[in-house]
Amino acid sequence: MSDTNQNVDLVIHYKEVATLSSFQCPILKPTNYTVWVIRIKTILEANGLWEMIEPLETIEPNVKKDKTATANLFQSLPEDFVLQVAKCKCAKEIWDTLKTRHVGVDRVQKARLQTLKSEFELLQMKEDESIDSFTAKLNAIVSRANGLGSTFDESTLVRKLLNYVPEKFIQIVASKNSTRI
Repeated sequence: MSDTNQNVDLVIHYKEVATLSSFQCPILKPTNYTVWVIRIKTILEANGLWEMIEPLETIEPNVKKDKTATANLFQSLPEDFVLQVAKCKCAKEIWDTLKTRHVGVDRVQKARLQTLKSEFELLQMKEDESIDSFTAKLNAIVSRANGLGSTFDESTLVRKLLNYVPEKFIQIVASKNSTRI
C-alpha cells in the first residue's frame, strides 16, 4: 500500500511542477520593454499574481504570492538587471524600478517609430527608380518598424505602392503583388 501512496504523491508533485512551468517567462532586453510588459503581465495575471504588482486596497498582502511574482520577474531578467533590482523588497518595487528605468527607452522607441511612420508617408518613387529599389526602401522601413515592435498592415503597403508607382509600372506592381498574396 505504501508503494501506491508514493506513486500518487509523485503524480501530484509532477502536476504541480507542470503547472508552474506552463508559461515561459520572456527575457527583458534593452529594446523589448513594451512587449515584455505585455507578456509578463499576462503571465502574472494567469497565475493570479498581478495583484502583487497592482494591489487592490481590499486584498491583504500575501507573502507567498509576492515571492512567486518576484521569482517570475527575476526569471525574466538578464543578470545585469537582476543585480540592479536585487535589493528590492517586493515584486511591486522590482516592477516600479524596471518601469522607471525603461520609460525613457520606451519614449525614445516611440519617437523613432513616429519618425519611421513620417518617413513612410513621405516616401515617393522617383521617375528613374526601379520598382525593386522602391520596394526595398519600403521593406527597410517595415523591417525597422518591426524591430521597434510595430507593423504596417499589408493593405497600407499595397496602397502606398499603388499610389506612388508611376502609371507605366502599375501592371508590373499588380502582377508582383498578386504572386505574394
